[in-house]
Formats: sequence, C-alpha cells, structure tokens
Amino acid sequence: MLNAVAIAATVVVACVLIYAATRPDSFSISRSVSIAAAPDKIFPLINDLHGFNRWNPFLEPDPAIKIAYRGPDSGKGAAHDWDGNSQVGKGSVEITESSPPSKILMKLDMLKPMKAHNRVEFKLEPVGNGTQVTWTMSGEQPFLAKLMSVVIDCDKMVGGSFEKGLAGLKAIAEKQVLTSATP
Repeated sequence: MLNAVAIAATVVVACVLIYAATRPDSFSISRSVSIAAAPDKIFPLINDLHGFNRWNPFLEPDPAIKIAYRGPDSGKGAAHDWDGNSQVGKGSVEITESSPPSKILMKLDMLKPMKAHNRVEFKLEPVGNGTQVTWTMSGEQPFLAKLMSVVIDCDKMVGGSFEKGLAGLKAIAEKQVLTSATP
C-alpha cells in the first residue's frame, strides 16, 4: 500500500514537471483603460517616476518602502531603486525610451523575492476625446517561473495590479483635467 502511494505521488510530480516544461519560454501581461484626458496630460504621470509612484500599485503593500531616485527627473535614464518587505521585494526600474506623448519603455529588474528582468511598456493612443492607455510587462519565463505558473495564475495576479494602477492613473489624470477646466 505504501509503495502504491509513493509511486502515485512520483507520477503526479513527474506529470507536473513535464507539464511545466511545456509552458512558453516567455510571457506578456497587458491591461488597458480609457481615460478622459489627452495623451499629453497623462504622459507626465508615467514619464516622471515620482508621478508614477503616486499610483503605482506595487508599492502599496509596504508603507515603509525605501525608494532612491537617480538620473534625470523624467524621461530616458530616470530610475529608482526600491527595497521593501517580502510583498514588494527589492529591485529597480529605469526608463529606457521616452517618446512623448505616446510611449514609455522601462527596464524592470527584480532582485527579491525572485530574480527577474522584464520589459515594461506604456502605450498612449488617442481615442476620441480621450486616451487608451495600455500597460504591458513581458519577459523570459525560466523553468522555475513555468513551474510556478502551473499553480499561480500570474496573468490574473499581475493583471489585477495593473488594473488597480490604471484606475489610479485614470483618477489622477481626469481630476487634473477637471481642475484645469474649472474657471
């Protein structure tokens, strides 16, 4: 009986490992929101990392997070390093491309809780009297990440944070438009 349980457990583990090995070698997670503001009003709220961190949902779990800004205040080369609790980890982000008012690319380097080097992109596309903002993160997916994705829905987890952040960006941008339009 004990042998049968050990064999069954070994087969289950082997199946999970084989399934994980078949997962894609890269990932991409995107979310979008429509904002009632022109791209040139929204762009600075992303392109300046101080402004970005006003609505960045990934910092919220640690009110005592340590952030050190470096480089220019905004645009290409603007960067910050952070060190926080186990929920936010440790890493850095740097703007690698800034094309006002339509696109911002960032390099995201996570050091803790797990090393990862990802690409972050924000696209701002005019739609009617507003802007469609799309937040995308993509990168390589090594075997450990593939194995984690068998039990954790990373698209749902990270995508949910993107949705929360985009809602925060929308609120700030639309409030600025309203207050600037008020006589």
